[in-house]
Amino acid sequence: MNDLSNYRKSYDKNELLESNIPEDPINLFNRWFHEVEEFGGDSEVNAMTVSTIGSDGFPRGRVVLLKKFSEEGFIFYTNYNSEKGKAIIENPNVCLSFFWHALERQVIIKGVATKTATIISDNYFESRPDGSKLGAIVSNQSEVIPSREFLEENLKQLEMNYEGIVIPRPTHWGGFLVKPIEVEFWQGRPNRLHDRIRYTSKNEFDWKTDRLSP
Repeated sequence: MNDLSNYRKSYDKNELLESNIPEDPINLFNRWFHEVEEFGGDSEVNAMTVSTIGSDGFPRGRVVLLKKFSEEGFIFYTNYNSEKGKAIIENPNVCLSFFWHALERQVIIKGVATKTATIISDNYFESRPDGSKLGAIVSNQSEVIPSREFLEENLKQLEMNYEGIVIPRPTHWGGFLVKPIEVEFWQGRPNRLHDRIRYTSKNEFDWKTDRLSP
């Protein structure tokens, strides 16, 4: 057994106080996101873990990239036929989490996911490099395949088929918008007395804030 009991770190870079937070969690998320981006140390600030409940009843998390956020919620893109996509369609209650080690911060978002409008998925797909577009088409995400070579040969065939023409977005690929109902901000503090502030939605435009014990 690998003993990790001596893995310890002191958290002392920032604080999170009620006197310095906005009424809306999206505004605080925006502030934190850009502070982490400007500070550096996190190569993909928009990397987040999406957790779902599968048809087998087990939770599953995986890292994806956040592509847009606003007062409406948080948008990412995926294959709707993937394990992740099927799980969300069957049970749209999901959790998003960000861990920004450079500033010792974590954000956990509980929300409900819905498919984005067709035009939103179309516009984002069009903005992608051709290689990424073809990758979305060639990959039957989460399905068993015989080999790496099988995938690469299919990609070569697609490259020839779409040479010189517009690559359309497959209907099974698009965005999910996660509308938050609860957002928790965690700031590491010394002696494990971390700051935890939770926003809970009272209605579409009103949020309740609470401090949680670490």
